[in-house]
Amino acid sequence: MALDEILITRAIIERYTEKLLDNLDLDVAVVGGGPSGMTTAWRLAQQGHKVAIFERKLSVGGGMWGGGMMLNEIVIQEAARPLLEELGIRLRPIYHEYYTADAVEAVTTLASQTVKAGATVFNLISVEDVMVRENRVTGLVLAWTAVEMAQLHVDPLVVRAKYVVDATGHDLEVVKVLLRKNQPIALFTPSGAIGGERSMWSEVGEKETVAHTKEIYPGFFVSGMAATATYGTYRMGPIFGGMFLSGEKAAQLIHERLTTE
Repeated sequence: MALDEILITRAIIERYTEKLLDNLDLDVAVVGGGPSGMTTAWRLAQQGHKVAIFERKLSVGGGMWGGGMMLNEIVIQEAARPLLEELGIRLRPIYHEYYTADAVEAVTTLASQTVKAGATVFNLISVEDVMVRENRVTGLVLAWTAVEMAQLHVDPLVVRAKYVVDATGHDLEVVKVLLRKNQPIALFTPSGAIGGERSMWSEVGEKETVAHTKEIYPGFFVSGMAATATYGTYRMGPIFGGMFLSGEKAAQLIHERLTTE
């Protein structure tokens, strides 16, 4: 059979259009495809919810690809071991209650499990705004990352979601948009504003990241480093157990809401 470039092109356009149309109305929209965002989407998809990830970069995985300082091994503590084993990520014990995982295996396995569970990943898409109705976040306003980078004046499109998760890491992209465009509002933080990320303290940072994974405005959750930066606690460095556990907690909290509404 001869290969036809037009049929190849048609196949891509038809399938992508089908995928996009199928995800305009979501149970959960996750912004950021790092470890916490993908874990949230994986678990929620497992539970039968309609969930999509919107990642501004070409690849998912966030900072996990590079391990610590481009040494592509990551460290996981005992508390997160069962979750990574459930995902099928191989761990190697090294010190008491410390494990290592190959960073490339960790990213690719998590990404594969997330998609196979039923979540959809849209890469190269940036969130430039949120939809807010009656003091609740109800969706996302999306643009191609290339359009954003080129600073072109092109109108965006929208998706609706019952819940939105900011998993954009240190940058807090969606939290900042919400505050900038909807003043005066207060977040569910002690100050009502962004606390700001503090210096590295792995012991406290890992615990606080999970503790502060929660709803910060009606319909709007934070997970992973976005939770750390929103609440003003310490960064944890190249240990990733808290990212996975934070993602699982976000999924649990949202699942409870979706099944009781």
